[in-house]
Amino acid sequence: MANFFKNAFNDMKENAKAQHEVDKANFEAVKAESKAQWEEAKAMSNPQKRKAILQAERDEQIAAAKERTAEAKARIDAAKTEK
Repeated sequence: MANFFKNAFNDMKENAKAQHEVDKANFEAVKAESKAQWEEAKAMSNPQKRKAILQAERDEQIAAAKERTAEAKARIDAAKTEK
């Protein structure tokens, strides 16, 4: 019976250590994300950087829209040739 409790407490101890490692990793991730968000906000205050970031986002959206258009045209052509 004493062995059972000894094993149970050892398991609980190991689980607590493992959970602590998970919590530590999650805390570091949140801390890094917060720092990144702060740096992005700080960069947006600079007009040149802000314009460059917004232009890059627009370019990315245009490229995605062109890709979707090309895929739709390919589907249209495929549908026309099936008849």
